[in-house]
Amino acid sequence: MLTSTEPRASDMIDEATPLQRGRHADQLEPGQRFKTIRRTITETDLVNFIGLSGLFVEGFLNEAPSTSVLKVKGRAVPGALTYAMVEGMVIPGLLAGTGLALLESHQVMHKPVQVGDTIQAVVEIVEVRPTREVARAIVTSRISIVNQHGTCVITYETKRLLSMRSTP
Repeated sequence: MLTSTEPRASDMIDEATPLQRGRHADQLEPGQRFKTIRRTITETDLVNFIGLSGLFVEGFLNEAPSTSVLKVKGRAVPGALTYAMVEGMVIPGLLAGTGLALLESHQVMHKPVQVGDTIQAVVEIVEVRPTREVARAIVTSRISIVNQHGTCVITYETKRLLSMRSTP
C-alpha cells in the first residue's frame, strides 16, 4: 500500500536509469562491430505485416503461389519486413536515447527469407562525421542480415544523426 511519504511512480521513472541505452556518436569508431539478438520470423509476423503494409502479393499470401518467380517452397517474407525487424533489434541496443534521425538507407536483397527463418544482424560502423552542430554527428553503418544457415540475405547501409555524449 502506498503512503503519502512514498514517491509517486512517475517520479521514480524520471529518476531511474534506462535499462537500454544506445551509444553516442563519440563512443563509436569505424571498424567497430555489434551483433543483434537472433529472431525467428513467424507466420503471425508475416500476416500482421501484410495487413499493416497492404502488401497483398500472391507470393506473400500463399505457400505455393502459381506465379512465383522465386520458386521458393514455403512462405516468402517481404524484404521490408526483414529490414523492419532488424531495425527493431538494432535501435534498442545501439540507438536508444541517442539516435536523432534516420537520414538515408540503401538496401540490397540477396536471398529470399521465409517464415521459420531465424535472422540476426551485424552492424559495422563505417564512418563517424561530426556536424556543424557540436552535439551531433552523422554515423554511417553497414548492416548484414544472415539467416540460421549463415547465409547473408540482406545488406544495407544507413546514415543516422546521433547525439554526442558531451560537447567539447
